[in-house]
Amino acid sequence: MGDDTVRPPVVDEAAGRQYEQRGWYFYDWACSVYSTSVLTVFLGPYLTSVAEAAADADGFVHPFGVPVRAGSFFAYSVSLSVILAVFVMPLVGAAADRTGRKKPLLAAAAYTGAAATACMFLLDGERYLLGGALLVVANAAQSVAMMLYNSYLPQIATPQERDAVSSRGWAFGYAAGALVLVANLILYSAHDGFGLSEGMAVRICLASAGLWWGAFALVPLRRLRDRRAPAREASSALSGFRQLAATVRDMRRHPLTLAFLLAYLVYNDGIQTVISQASVYGSKELGLGQSTLIVAVLLVQVLAVVGALALGRLARIHGAKRTILGSLVAWTLTLAAGYFLPAGEPMWFFVLAAGIGLVLGGSQALSRSLFSHLVPPGKEAEYFSAYELSDRGMSWLGPLLFGLTYQLTGSYRDAIISLVAFFVLGFALLARVPVRRAVAAAGNPVPEKI
Repeated sequence: MGDDTVRPPVVDEAAGRQYEQRGWYFYDWACSVYSTSVLTVFLGPYLTSVAEAAADADGFVHPFGVPVRAGSFFAYSVSLSVILAVFVMPLVGAAADRTGRKKPLLAAAAYTGAAATACMFLLDGERYLLGGALLVVANAAQSVAMMLYNSYLPQIATPQERDAVSSRGWAFGYAAGALVLVANLILYSAHDGFGLSEGMAVRICLASAGLWWGAFALVPLRRLRDRRAPAREASSALSGFRQLAATVRDMRRHPLTLAFLLAYLVYNDGIQTVISQASVYGSKELGLGQSTLIVAVLLVQVLAVVGALALGRLARIHGAKRTILGSLVAWTLTLAAGYFLPAGEPMWFFVLAAGIGLVLGGSQALSRSLFSHLVPPGKEAEYFSAYELSDRGMSWLGPLLFGLTYQLTGSYRDAIISLVAFFVLGFALLARVPVRRAVAAAGNPVPEKI
């Protein structure tokens, strides 16, 4: 009789989780198009061209009176957007935890980002400042929305389900990115046949990403539900930073977990910078057309899935730490090869894209799974908030270094090779982390292979 009274609620609970999980997947489907079509492919080369059109005879623009080389403007804007996100994410995260009303905050962040992206249709002529402002708003809003989106995972999936649910969301995002890039490639390649200029085709691709983001965000916003927050003391706007500081203080009691997070912060900064700046390098340094860049990013999208599965298999044999270290060596070799790529040779750029794709998905997926073993039981949410801040909120140094290197040398080759430093330092820091001891120190069972 006890079983009869318990079983129906369990079935209903499982069905409810699946309903929310299916909706949750669609936010990755919605927003990943911004990352691929806007940030990775179109906006970097296009905004750089707009800045170059506004530049003086020496190739400098002067936003608010500050001399900036036109080729560095996009990288600086990305860096500024991440710094803004660093300040906003703890405030929004604290408000979400305090009120339990994540969904309105997710909606506000998502539609702020989608609206800014759709407004990129207005970028023409010499409106580089407008482009920079829209990029800062859209990129910061995406970081905030992803933080809220990821915070739903512990609520909609049991510990046994989380790896699978997280992987499906990741796969949805890559599928959407690839699908929209195919449509972008058709529109851009045949823009004359559609009666469009090249610039107009790019602006339509940018704006359509914002419309896609806004339209499909409706699905998770309909299906996800808010949970009642536990009673808390009234708190000020500074509570988000206080909570973050409290989490960092707690991490000091788990120095090996903190050591891994530091290593991840460094090498992930390099990964995020390569993602955002590769199209600028291909366009401005190698002289490749937009169609070539789109095909290259499509190749990255497909091979990222293959690479993640392959590195996952390697991790089961050799352990996650060794596999991640191997991927960092591959990142270093790939960037070194990128430095020597001949201009005007698309095939070699495709080889570079294949190398990036094979290590991209796996290095990020394995980093997240390895960190999950280093989190003390019962503190998953706050530790993963710090992880998210490291993932999205601290990746400003790489674009800044890229922009400064180009500003000082005038060479995108020097700018791209400067990013090797992040992978070399990240490798050194991760190699020093005794992960088996770190897992045990966090109070978790140590896997046979880690």
